[in-house]
Amino acid sequence: MSEISEILGPEGLLSTCVEGFSYRPQQEEMAQAVLDAMHAGEVLISEAGTGTGKTFAYLVPALVSGQKVVISTGTKNLQDQLFHRDLPRIREALAVPADVALLKGRANYLCIHRMEMTLLEGRLSGRETVDQLMQVKRWSGRTRSGDVAELSEIPEDARIWPLVTSTTENCLGQECESYSSCHLVEARRRAQEADLVVINHHLLCADFALKEEGFGELLPGADCFVVDEAHQLPEVAGSFFGSGVSGRQLLDLCRDIDTEYRREAGDIKAIPEASAVLAKQVRDLRLLFGIDLRRGPWSEIATDSRILAALERMEQQLQEMEELLKAVSARGKGLESCLSRCQSIARTLADLGDDESSNADYIRWFETYRQSFRLNRTPLDISGLFQARMTQHPGSWIFTSATLAVGDSFEHFQRQLGLQEARSALWESPFDYAHQALWFVPRGMPQPRERGYNQAVLEVAVPVIEASRGRAFLLFTSHRALREAAEALEERLDYPLLVQGSMPKGELLARFRKLGNAVLLGTASFWEGVDVRGEALSCVIIDKLPFASPGDPVLQARIDALKKQGGNPFMEFQVPQAAIALKQGAGRLIRDEQDRGVLVICDPRLLKRGYGHVFLESMPAMARTRDLADVVSFFSQPVAAAQEEKV
Repeated sequence: MSEISEILGPEGLLSTCVEGFSYRPQQEEMAQAVLDAMHAGEVLISEAGTGTGKTFAYLVPALVSGQKVVISTGTKNLQDQLFHRDLPRIREALAVPADVALLKGRANYLCIHRMEMTLLEGRLSGRETVDQLMQVKRWSGRTRSGDVAELSEIPEDARIWPLVTSTTENCLGQECESYSSCHLVEARRRAQEADLVVINHHLLCADFALKEEGFGELLPGADCFVVDEAHQLPEVAGSFFGSGVSGRQLLDLCRDIDTEYRREAGDIKAIPEASAVLAKQVRDLRLLFGIDLRRGPWSEIATDSRILAALERMEQQLQEMEELLKAVSARGKGLESCLSRCQSIARTLADLGDDESSNADYIRWFETYRQSFRLNRTPLDISGLFQARMTQHPGSWIFTSATLAVGDSFEHFQRQLGLQEARSALWESPFDYAHQALWFVPRGMPQPRERGYNQAVLEVAVPVIEASRGRAFLLFTSHRALREAAEALEERLDYPLLVQGSMPKGELLARFRKLGNAVLLGTASFWEGVDVRGEALSCVIIDKLPFASPGDPVLQARIDALKKQGGNPFMEFQVPQAAIALKQGAGRLIRDEQDRGVLVICDPRLLKRGYGHVFLESMPAMARTRDLADVVSFFSQPVAAAQEEKV
């Protein structure tokens, strides 16, 4: 028997040491493939269907290999779950004396210096923010890690967090008075010394991007990198290999200039006056973009004389600010840091406004938020950039997810990251989808672009939800469709209705699980990373095939570039992206070998368009129907009888 078989086999170590563990041949095969790739220093791309247990399949080889391993996950929540739940169970069962560490981005750690500066300022607006600052202050005296996730009672988007955490721009580094007790420095030190480090994709890509600018390596050198939820990596990497300027970034600079001026200078009134002018210009620029929240191409800015004039005034004000700060920067590290930030933002703005010839390989676009905006410069193609960074981190690379392949092909993912030479493997889910799930595509649906389509979706959804007795997710491809459905279903359903945006995502899910018969309406953030096991979720209804918005400036630029190269952007990019997104959404339904449920996809293009086969070939082998009566029959069948029939 191999070492992997002795651990993950039917009579292996985990079958006796880990409660609830069940043998899955796909898991054992994947673990062996991962270990082989680690020993050979290879690049492995692996899709492991839902229920394979891919986390154990890479944790076991990571711990027994004797190598230094960095594991990157898609989100901070998955990072915490991996480090605090999955890793301790495997480590204890294997009795491996590996030193492990959790490392997050700097915004996740309390900055003692900035907390003390905020306390000294005494300029917080709003009682709630003041109360939160006092909570942070009390917690700061007892925390060992400084990880702000420990303060779960303060919302993630609370205004206090930017005031008590640092950014790469405002960090004072070794010049900081609190450097010796810095939580981030300590977390990085532990990561450097550990045998296994758990990070997330944002931190992985931040390290890649910062190395180019000579900041040094944030992450420890490793023998192996394991990238879980790898389907998310191309988008995250694209944002980090680009550049941009945001309204919040500029306002933070103005606030820090005011604070450091009072602390280290105080005798040149032109500095706070210039800062106030810049802050007003930033707010005025946001108003010029209009009230709607949107993403648009740079061409919209280039043809709007008001926005161009506002950007020019802002650049001039930054230059004036730079000259004023030069005169006082020697008085303290804080003012010196503000000067450096001012210069960096000015350079980025100049790059953004440069002519098209210097931006031929980049997409320039803007995005507006409720109270801010961001101007972006994103690479058209990151494959070369990503490959260059991989060569700086030699060793084995394992990319894994439940949704990487389109049909049986990994070509789309490989092309995005330049991994054409990688070895690939695909393990189907061990779940018995043919008996556990029913896939319903209703007849008679209009085309998604036709008027009344959203109403037609509801006419399908209501009887299905009645048959499932609630217990359903309705997943939408747009916020507009979600709002229309929420308003209409309020009077048509007798089951509790939970709507994305009405409360934090975690609270919505907790309430959904507790109620047991609720109907949850969600958009993109509920299509993946959501795990509801058992009868509470027995039906997933998807309104449309999840094609990205054709108005998205980044997508449109990539489509144009592919056309110029003689390619077919729809089949080469848009369809594969949508197929992977659909697999993610459908993957919410069956999360356990005891689960049963119905998947409803309302979009008639699935069966009536030539590209529909790409979606069909990418999905699990569920039983299929076009008759509502089969759905009603499925839900009327007792669970015990269904399981008996399966046997």
